[in-house]
Amino acid sequence: MRILVADDHDLVRETIAAFLDGADIEEVQTVATLDDAVAAAESSGTFDLVLLDYNMPGMNGLDGLTRMKDANEGKPVAILSGSATRDVADAALKAGAQGFIPKTLSARSLLTAARFMAAGEIYAPIEFMQQASDEAGPLTKRELDVLRGICEGKSNKEIARDLSLQEVTVKLHVKTLSRKLDARNRTHAAMIARDRGMA
Repeated sequence: MRILVADDHDLVRETIAAFLDGADIEEVQTVATLDDAVAAAESSGTFDLVLLDYNMPGMNGLDGLTRMKDANEGKPVAILSGSATRDVADAALKAGAQGFIPKTLSARSLLTAARFMAAGEIYAPIEFMQQASDEAGPLTKRELDVLRGICEGKSNKEIARDLSLQEVTVKLHVKTLSRKLDARNRTHAAMIARDRGMA
């Protein structure tokens, strides 16, 4: 079995490749952009399974899925994401993705899912797909300002200074926006914001 892992985060890409390397998987290739993924399929032949990061360069939402499916001559292409919502997962499956893989999936589950999808089955984790699809209320302008600061890697103190706020107020905004985005922490909130084009 030949698998291509396309993700712009080096650590994520290499970790997933390490999970998949071995067993009955003969070859795992990794690339960082959609263009590189398309080029890999065109130069070295089709893959039994392609795992595409939902938000890497060139994806343009689910347009990248269509491009990759064409390049891989209709063979299975699945979407990977660290922060996409159930709505995105639904849309990906409707657009012809072979599956939807949250990056929180365990190594064993990922390997099982990869074999399953390469065999032509559709995969999506039940717990994930049962989540409510509606998000908590929209973010306020101030929460969006704080979220932008988080995405730029700024500390609460730096965000407070930039926005002329007290640090304790920024902490409160971080807590509220994390709850609204269903984020586990600041980093997760930034990933969600990036996936949804919010910041």
